[in-house]
Amino acid sequence: MLEKVEEFNMDKVIEEFERVTKDAERVQRETLKRILEDNASAEYLMSLGLNGRTDPESFKACVPIVTHKELEPYINRILDGDSSSILTGKPITTMSLSSGTTQGKPKYVPYNDELFETTVQIYHTSFAFRNREFPIRGGKALSFIYSSKQFKTKGGVLAGTATTNVFRNPGFRHAMKAIQSPCCSPDEVIFSPDYHQSLYCHLLCGLIFREEVQLVSSTFAHSLVYAFRTFEQVWEDLCGDIREGVLNSKVTVPSIRAAMSQLLKPNPELANLIHKKCMGLSNWYGLIPELFPNAKYVYGIMTGSMEPYLKKLRHYAAELPLLTSDYGSSEGWIATNVKPRLPPELATYTVLPQIGYFEFIPLKELEGTKTDPTFLCIDPKPVGLSQVKVGEEYEIVITNPAGLYRYMLGDVVKVIGFYNSTPELKFVRRSNLLLTINIDKNTENDLQIAVESASKLLAAEKLEIVDYTSHIDLSKEPGHYVIFWEISGDHASEEVLGECCNCLDKSFVDAGYTSSRKVNGIGALELRVVRRGTFQKILEHYLGLGAAVSQFKTPRCVGPTNTRVLQILCENVVKNYLSTAFN
Repeated sequence: MLEKVEEFNMDKVIEEFERVTKDAERVQRETLKRILEDNASAEYLMSLGLNGRTDPESFKACVPIVTHKELEPYINRILDGDSSSILTGKPITTMSLSSGTTQGKPKYVPYNDELFETTVQIYHTSFAFRNREFPIRGGKALSFIYSSKQFKTKGGVLAGTATTNVFRNPGFRHAMKAIQSPCCSPDEVIFSPDYHQSLYCHLLCGLIFREEVQLVSSTFAHSLVYAFRTFEQVWEDLCGDIREGVLNSKVTVPSIRAAMSQLLKPNPELANLIHKKCMGLSNWYGLIPELFPNAKYVYGIMTGSMEPYLKKLRHYAAELPLLTSDYGSSEGWIATNVKPRLPPELATYTVLPQIGYFEFIPLKELEGTKTDPTFLCIDPKPVGLSQVKVGEEYEIVITNPAGLYRYMLGDVVKVIGFYNSTPELKFVRRSNLLLTINIDKNTENDLQIAVESASKLLAAEKLEIVDYTSHIDLSKEPGHYVIFWEISGDHASEEVLGECCNCLDKSFVDAGYTSSRKVNGIGALELRVVRRGTFQKILEHYLGLGAAVSQFKTPRCVGPTNTRVLQILCENVVKNYLSTAFN
């Protein structure tokens, strides 16, 4: 595919998608066979007695279901420089670093050229369906993408975030040339060591090429909202740069200054136009189409933990369509969005059966074991891609070409339907993000619903929630839920915030929670309001651990092991309220 990318044909890509999804079970068997043949010499597989067999039955009989913890000893050997065939037939030369927002610290997962190939397949398939519905011809993309540095482990293995490893792959530009509108920003901005300066210049480049911008995108909805919140703060500086043709002195990276000097010329007319448009907006509603009149849509991952940002993103986008992109993780890709006209809240992802081998553990088999670290001893019995049932929830098990075999991804999905014979999935939540003290079980989605309910009380005071997270406080009996809010202003009344706290408490409708609250088995919910910029400090913390800003996801539940994030939150509390909802 990479050698013939110039011949990219949208119809052929869709035809190939139709072909593989019509006989997904056969394609899955072929995919597993290819993965196991390529990695038959791997120490891990040989130690399990697979003996070169490639059929699903032998594979499931010999190879156990694992989490990252079980593979860490093998991964650590690779990180330390052991170049033998440990997890794969060919040595792993690159590692991907997860964002670390779920567990509090990043984890390493193997990355190789085969995973890059699956990335290209996903991108091409997604583009074909998207461009059929929203054709883009020529023009540029305002893409808020940030490629953090790759680095070498002590054993000499190259490592970086998953997105960085894709962007820095030598074949990326070639593979994307036929389907991707050129980015407004030069490489020096994308590969900048300072994301604040990079973001500023992304915005500046977008304004310079405003008439040519056909789409606005980033990896996550959070990055898009963050970009335009930043625009609200720096728009006058941007206008000044355009008017004078001189880059703001706050941008200090020499390579960026040199690259931007090639683009930036004095343009008082454009500066005045942008200034007039910004002054004419009411609370920045419709900012994106005002700035970029020829944009067709806004694009990025907008489901799961990104859904809380949709309200603000719609505020900026007005009537411009929001299109959610594909479903993947640092461990590999799973599915693509072939119905781009569906709003993000209703979006489904169709599994590509040729990019990995997928199994699904019925969630009811894991009920009651979520907080038990030894839950794998229950011997979960996953089903295959074609055996899942519509309406049921499952935890995904992935086998990929880069050395992960029967690996529990930690994602819970719901089967919404089938596209031909491959399932259409809706992302539900991360499996280990659960608020629980005794018999209560509230998920990330339950938390989101509670926050959205309570946030309506802020609307009367023209305030909004910038971001939020939660924590289980067991420091005294009985334990209770703590919700941290950062809000957009400091003029919320004590009365309204007290009502918000009560509303949060009442909005958790899980029977275990409400019954426990009534008998004081769970203490009163606590709302803690943190000062402006607190979640920015959390972002900075994760960037310091090696995460990329475009890969960042706010942790929705901060556990006791995530000590630094909890410390940041607690140090920045300015007000706190206890619920009286169950008094």
